[in-house]
Amino acid sequence: MAAAGKESSITWYDVLGLLPGASAEQVKSRYDARVSLLRPEHIAGAPSPVVAAASRARDILDAAQRVLADPANRARYDETVGIRRSGGGLEPHRGSPSEPGWDMPDALLIGGREGVALLGGLLVVADLLTPHPRPPRRVVVPDVRGLFYSTCSGITGKLGFRMTTVRLTEHPMPVDGLVVDQSPRPAARAGRGSVLTVQVWHPPARLTRPWP
Repeated sequence: MAAAGKESSITWYDVLGLLPGASAEQVKSRYDARVSLLRPEHIAGAPSPVVAAASRARDILDAAQRVLADPANRARYDETVGIRRSGGGLEPHRGSPSEPGWDMPDALLIGGREGVALLGGLLVVADLLTPHPRPPRRVVVPDVRGLFYSTCSGITGKLGFRMTTVRLTEHPMPVDGLVVDQSPRPAARAGRGSVLTVQVWHPPARLTRPWP
């Protein structure tokens, strides 16, 4: 995932909830922590929309990990999106997805073609977050299904949506939830400041019965 070298861009770091300066150990730790919430024992018995969202979440996390855990991939990615360049400092503005000359394959295929397919909807987000003389009054709703709640909150906040949450788990574990569904639907157009309602699932807490 990439955009125009701007602080408001959505990046693979955002997917893992990390800052660009995160160490390799921090990348691994965050990846492992999030993947652990998607273990089969947590998902077993969950409704099919939860299973589908968990599968998408694994693919998203795997794509992020492939970029950020490999030093060569990460260096190329950082330079491409403007986080770092070989001479130091930030990369000059390289354009956004709607601008001529923007090289999407160079920016995104580091994460694999599946990364493009999974996160293509967020390219629209990155484009909308690129400063324009007159920001559009209506924006395209991103597909946030399969993102963790904290990541979803950051993306929708940058777009100007007000997010409301429907909790799907009666007795949830105290962990970051997984976005399973949303309204409005992805690719719809909505006004800035509109409400985006997300359905969030958590692994159920293991309740124990008290001794009689």
